[in-house]
Amino acid sequence: MKSHVEENIIDSSSSSLPQPTQPTEGEIQRSSRMNEISKSGKRKLKSKAWNHFKSIMFNGFRYDICRYCNTRIKSSRTYGTSAMREHTRRCPNKPSNLVNKSGSGGDETSQHHYFDQDVSRRELTHTIILYEYPLSVVDHIGFRKFVASLQPLFKMVSRNIIKNDILKIFDNLKSKTSTLLEKLTCRIAITTDMWTSDNNKKGFMAITEHFIDDSWKHQSHMLRFVYVPALHDKDTLCGVLLNCLSELNLKRRISTIIVDNCSTNNARIKVLLNEKLCKGDLLLMGRVFYMCCAAHILNLIVQEGLKVIGDSISNVRDSVLYWIGSPGRIERFEEAVRLLHISYSKT
Repeated sequence: MKSHVEENIIDSSSSSLPQPTQPTEGEIQRSSRMNEISKSGKRKLKSKAWNHFKSIMFNGFRYDICRYCNTRIKSSRTYGTSAMREHTRRCPNKPSNLVNKSGSGGDETSQHHYFDQDVSRRELTHTIILYEYPLSVVDHIGFRKFVASLQPLFKMVSRNIIKNDILKIFDNLKSKTSTLLEKLTCRIAITTDMWTSDNNKKGFMAITEHFIDDSWKHQSHMLRFVYVPALHDKDTLCGVLLNCLSELNLKRRISTIIVDNCSTNNARIKVLLNEKLCKGDLLLMGRVFYMCCAAHILNLIVQEGLKVIGDSISNVRDSVLYWIGSPGRIERFEEAVRLLHISYSKT
């Protein structure tokens, strides 16, 4: 049952004035995102009741919305924040961690924390992206129980909603990257690399851009991680790269392209220089356009060097496999190490 003060604030209006339309739940959510009143205005809101309410404008009227149950109270300077304090004291959805210091009322709390479904959902999406959790984690009973124990008010979403949220984040970052590239006045270096999935054996190309910003700091952004259909020949790889460069309007702004040293990439660069790109738009007419990846070349050198001692490496590996083949061998090996006073570690 609402308090007398709260009922007066919600329902009071002059009989000569038109009654304002009460906003629905959906209208509250849309209005709160677009028209939430800032607390940093000319008049500072000192009451701690504002820790539990947010103000919105709807149809020319101001409403104070409870952050926990979305109860709406029409704002009025006549009653101040007494209705909000009264509602916070008896709000059924108030988090349990809002412990009252004085033992009465909802004004003094040990923690000024409020629950926001949208913020928690966004953090869940970021966690799944960051640690590469499967989307089905939101369907796991144990995970749902764990989240409910932390915040009973959180409404767990489905894997399809999480998927849509991830795509929205991708589109947002893609838009920010495009805006950043449009503002750049320098040239951009491109690196590409192929990756094959272990699960379905499909090929993907990662395209990354590098540049030095106005603060002389190195910046790198992944432009695309795109599926490349078989066969992975020069024409297919060249087409995927050109689509990315054309979409971002980078064909005339490239300084160099760095790729692995292989015959397919050599042929792809020749197609780009001779058929797809205008040499007049490139540095030194394209003479420094193609650069081999130094890390890939270094890896090839190391692999060739290891072939010289390949037999010795094979013998060491066979010896390790023999001694760890059974618990008895491990114990005998450790006993021999102790007798010879050799320091060793089990890790």
